[in-house]
Amino acid sequence: MVRANGAVSLRELARVVQTSEVTVRRDVRALEAEGLLDRRHGGAVLPGGFTRESGFPQKSHLATAEKTAIADLAASLVDEGEAIVVGAGTTTQELARRLARVPGLTVVTNSLLVAQALAHANRVEVVMTGGTLRGSNYGLVGSGAEQSLQGLRVSRAFLSGAGLTAERGLSTSNMLSASVDRALVQAAAEVVVLADHTKLGTDTMFQTVPTDLITHLVTDEPPPGDDRAATELQALADRGVQLAVAPACQAEPAAPLPAPRRPHPLRPPTVPRLADLRPR
Repeated sequence: MVRANGAVSLRELARVVQTSEVTVRRDVRALEAEGLLDRRHGGAVLPGGFTRESGFPQKSHLATAEKTAIADLAASLVDEGEAIVVGAGTTTQELARRLARVPGLTVVTNSLLVAQALAHANRVEVVMTGGTLRGSNYGLVGSGAEQSLQGLRVSRAFLSGAGLTAERGLSTSNMLSASVDRALVQAAAEVVVLADHTKLGTDTMFQTVPTDLITHLVTDEPPPGDDRAATELQALADRGVQLAVAPACQAEPAAPLPAPRRPHPLRPPTVPRLADLRPR
């Protein structure tokens, strides 16, 4: 599973193989000793897997149940007729799928994935920023994206990132993404961070939102024994962040493990060929 997806969470592994996270953690530790993978907080990656930013295929397979629970909870914060901004990410993409049912909503986004999720929601207005496309997360970045956000004012910004700590706030591993996220924050009266438990206590290179600017954190319940995530949650609450914690995901029947294969990149919409547009 790690070879196929680039990364995997301990909770997801335990659910698939129908065993406890304690057992999975012990086995992952043994595999790390053999040099087959690297352990990370709440999961495992290929050796050296965090030396570069994971792409969309890898991120979309990590902590999927947790992201779904977080998106359900975050959608309850959005009211009819509201204007919001939504940043790039796989968790915000899940949120966008639920926002399609909110009438009168206006969503400003720099994410092609968010815009795609809302494309057929006829009661939701979608406003795209300009900018340069980053293929790893299908987000628009650069001066074009930042300039298009100047003078904008909305009620809330919904953002995700690569790590979240009480000391430093939300962070990401890419400078251009961090800069656009900061512009999204400046456009909003409140900031809602969406982060699953594997990101709690993780600090990456570029700060996007300092802790004192985070209004709400929507996350999932850390698994038993994950003291670092639980400690970080308490520290965030002590700093004034309002917590919305989705209950732990229920175990599901195990599915057969797929044969390892390289994930396909997200295919762009089909564009008609020039020959197809010519008169017959």
